[in-house]
Amino acid sequence: MTQKIVKIIIALAALICLVLVGRFGFTVVKIADEEKAVQSEAFDPVSYVDGIWASQILPAFDEKAVELSNILSEIEVNEQGTAPKDDLVKIAEHYGLITVGEAHVYMVKGSGTIVNVNTETSLGTVEVKLDGYDGPIKVLLYVGTRIPSDETSIRDSVGFISFGDFKEQTEYGKVGSEINKRVLTDVLGGLDKNSMMGKTISFKGAFNIRTFNLIQIDLKNIRIVPVQIELGE
Repeated sequence: MTQKIVKIIIALAALICLVLVGRFGFTVVKIADEEKAVQSEAFDPVSYVDGIWASQILPAFDEKAVELSNILSEIEVNEQGTAPKDDLVKIAEHYGLITVGEAHVYMVKGSGTIVNVNTETSLGTVEVKLDGYDGPIKVLLYVGTRIPSDETSIRDSVGFISFGDFKEQTEYGKVGSEINKRVLTDVLGGLDKNSMMGKTISFKGAFNIRTFNLIQIDLKNIRIVPVQIELGE
């Protein structure tokens, strides 16, 4: 191919490019600008929970929380402190929700007397002698400086926070973590844990019973993540 022909081809290609640019246009985006745009669209769990904590989550407990004594009174455990999964399904369908992962989650309320305080670890709890329930299942409320990382009872129990609402699984997980952080600051932050023993307490909160791949479920105790605590004398 002669140089003359090559020059003609290059000229034609350049002409075609100019025509396309004039017809459709193009935008030059710097890499740094593109990265900023991606960051600006990044999911912010703090803002998300800010938008639903007081306006949706707390009102959901005010409206839908079930008396914990009613739920526990329907659960029959054997001498080993376990109950058949099939029996628990019926109770969850009536009083709570069953997640995709087969966890039974409940929004509950109750009152009683604090009979034990355990703050030796960051996952501190108080044991409540629940009014209206004399059965063997112990009721524990988280009151420590940390809530387990896999604890998502509040997120899962309210019913309006759905996995399908998020682009990625990590976003759904971050919402659960941020809700727990809100509990630590807004609900538990002002508690004097050294003076709780023997006091009366009323509370609202959520708990789960995990049943995936199990037949008999250990129910020696339940652990509640509180959204509201009121202490008496």
